[in-house]
Formats: sequence, C-alpha cells, structure tokens
Amino acid sequence: MGIHRLNHAVLYVRNTERSLNFYRDALGFDVVTEVPDGRGAFLRAPASTNDHDLAIFALGDELADSPAGRSAVGLYHLAWEVETLGELAELRERLRAGGFLVGQSDHGTTKSLYAKDPDGIESEIVWLIPAADLTDDDRGSFGTRPLDLEAELARFGPDARSGLGISRPANA
Repeated sequence: MGIHRLNHAVLYVRNTERSLNFYRDALGFDVVTEVPDGRGAFLRAPASTNDHDLAIFALGDELADSPAGRSAVGLYHLAWEVETLGELAELRERLRAGGFLVGQSDHGTTKSLYAKDPDGIESEIVWLIPAADLTDDDRGSFGTRPLDLEAELARFGPDARSGLGISRPANA
C-alpha cells in the first residue's frame, strides 16, 4: 500500500478574509465551511470531488512572514492543476488584476503560473501537455524558460485538457 494522492493542505494565515480574496476570488475555490469569528475556512477546488482541498486558519495580523526558503526549511509552494489551457489563461488575467501574479514559466511538459497569496504563500497553477501531444523537445526540455502562453494557446487551443496520461490515466 502506498500514498495515492495529497488529500488537502492546511495553511496558517494572518487574516481569513484577505486569504479568501486570493483562494476564493482569484483562484476560484469554493468555500465549504467558514469557522466562526473569522478564524478560518475550508475550501474546495472548483472541479474537485474532495470534501475540502485546502483549510486556512487565521492567527492574527501581527505575525511575521514564514522564513521558509530564506532562513528555514519549509513549504515552497502548492501546485494546483487546471483542466484546460484556456482556464490557465483566464486565471492569469484574474491573478494579474488582483496583483497576485509573480511569475510565468515553461517547464517543457508543463506550463505554469506563480502567484503569492496575501501572506506570501506561493501557489503554482499548472497545465500539463497531454501525453499524446508531447514532442521530444517537450520531454527533453529541463529547467525553466519564460512562458509564451499565447504561443501555447495557438499550438494546443484553449480547450486542450491538462495532463492526460501524465497526472491522470489517458483513459480517464
């Protein structure tokens, strides 16, 4: 027996409502339950069948940023997969409009946006090239290049589904 998948993540944040502005309004998560007195919330990704994919718990505005990655080990980012390349483009505009977008990368087989929530916790939003559409250039491209999302949209189209054969079986 082994681990099947990540079921959910839990984050400590400063302020629930500010964090909901990012996870709900920018990324499109649904609020499943809010903890009384603004102490937290449980959220589900839009296409998820999970009871919740993310929980946030507020600790107070006076707390410092996490030193992870600067002076301590810890979480680098959470990666969320979108269903279509068009959804990645739509999210890029919402993240830009909210001031959350901090990067865009082409990792060969994956196309990624990077955003930081109000507490500086980073999320990667990723679209994976379907296995049937992968080229040798895609597979052999290691590292990070700037993402040309318009070129990817022209290559695959906005309705291209993410990651068939990579993150889920090709027959799903």
